[in-house]
Amino acid sequence: MLYMVIERFKNRDAAPVYRRFRDEGRMTPEGLEYVSSWVDTRLERCFQIMETADPNLMSEWTAKWDDIVDFEIVPIMPSQDAVEAIRSKLQPDT
Repeated sequence: MLYMVIERFKNRDAAPVYRRFRDEGRMTPEGLEYVSSWVDTRLERCFQIMETADPNLMSEWTAKWDDIVDFEIVPIMPSQDAVEAIRSKLQPDT
């Protein structure tokens, strides 16, 4: 399962986040895989794609960061999978 993780840096301060990342790494438990990430140009939010078969690992990981980051976690799927999931609900073209 893929997850979009929206991290909002507390106090809009990226420095503590990047300091911890520099010193300790991502700190993901085994079985939770980092895919990719982007940071907004104001350095206030990070958008990450993570992957795991065990959603409980998300909580284990975020607990290591939640003193300096507020998390929003959204289960996502590739667009191709969304097309298949919605296909039966689409009306035929006329």
